Amino acid sequence: MKRRVILGLSAAALLAAAPAFADGVLHIYNWGDYTNPKLIQKFEKQYNVKVTLDSYDSNETMLSKVRAGDSGYDVVVPSDYTVKIMIQDGLLAKTEPDQMSNFKNVKPEFVNIYWDPGRHYTVPWQFGTTAFAVNTDKYKGDINTYKILFDPPPELRGQINMLDDMNSIMHAAERYLGLPRCGADRANLKKVNDLLEKAKPYWKTFSYDTITKMTSGDVIVTQTWNGAAFRMRKKIPAVKYAYPKEGIEGWMDNVAVLKGAKNMENAKLFQNFLMEPENAALISEFAGYANGIKGSLKYLPPDFADAPEITPPAGSPTPEFVQPCPPDVVKIYNQIWTNLRK
Repeated sequence: MKRRVILGLSAAALLAAAPAFADGVLHIYNWGDYTNPKLIQKFEKQYNVKVTLDSYDSNETMLSKVRAGDSGYDVVVPSDYTVKIMIQDGLLAKTEPDQMSNFKNVKPEFVNIYWDPGRHYTVPWQFGTTAFAVNTDKYKGDINTYKILFDPPPELRGQINMLDDMNSIMHAAERYLGLPRCGADRANLKKVNDLLEKAKPYWKTFSYDTITKMTSGDVIVTQTWNGAAFRMRKKIPAVKYAYPKEGIEGWMDNVAVLKGAKNMENAKLFQNFLMEPENAALISEFAGYANGIKGSLKYLPPDFADAPEITPPAGSPTPEFVQPCPPDVVKIYNQIWTNLRK
C-alpha cells in the first residue's frame, strides 16, 4: 500500500487527511444479501481501494472461521452479542471509532451499548428486530403472538419456516413461555425443549432465506427480521410483520476490524466511511433496516421511514437486546438445538 507520511498531525487530522492517499485492497466478510454494491463501488472509487466481499449465514459461521485463524479478512460484521464475545476473546482490533471524524453522526443511544461501551471497536451497520412475518391473504387471524410459531392453527401447520438460528428460536420460545432469557433453571429449560419438540412437526423448513421462502409461496409464515419483512411486503403487499405481545428480540450488526488485519488502515477508513449519513443510507436502501446514523433518513424515500417494519406501531413491545448466555446455559442450548435439528 502506498501512503504518504505526514508528521506532526493529530490522529484525528491524519485520519481526515488519509483518504486522499489511500489505495490497496480490503477484504470484507459480511452476512449474505446484506451489502449494497453501490456502497462498495463508492468506497472503491473514493479511496482507490479494491474490495473483495465474501458472505456468511450466521454469527457462528463467521466466528468459527475467525477463530480458526488466517481467515484473510480485514472486516467482519458481527451482531451485538458476538461483538462482546470477540472482544473478550481478543479477536478484534481496537480501532477507536469514537475518535474518527464521522463519529459525531452516530445516534447517542448507540454509543454506550453493552457490547462495545463508548465504541472503541465497532461502528453501526444496521439494527432491527427478529420476529416473524405472515401472508395475511392466507391467514386472517391475530398474528401478534408467538402462538403462531409454537401452537399454530391448523391452516398454518406445515406452512412455517423458522430461522436456522439457535438463539433466535430459543429466546422466542422463552418469551412465549414467559421465561427469562439465558436462564439456567433446568426445569425451565426442559419446558423450552418440550415446547420446541411439540412445535417441530408444525414447521416446514429451517432457513435464513426468508424472503425467497415467503415470496415464492413456499410458506405462509416465516420467522424473520423486520427489514426482510419490509422487502417481502414490497413484493407481496399482504405480508405483515408481527410484534408479538410476549416481547421481541432487538439486535444490531456492527462493523469490526480483526486483530492483525493486513489492511488495517483501509479497514479504519471503511469504518469512518460508513458513519457518513449518505453512505449509511446506501446500506439501509439495499437491505431495508435502520442504521443508527443521524441524518441518513433524508437520503432515503419517505416510505422507508414510515414503514411499520422500520418504525413500529404505537404500543409495540420494546426490543430486547440479549447479552451472551453463560457457558453452562449455552451447553444445554446446544444439546437442545442438536436434538431439534436431527
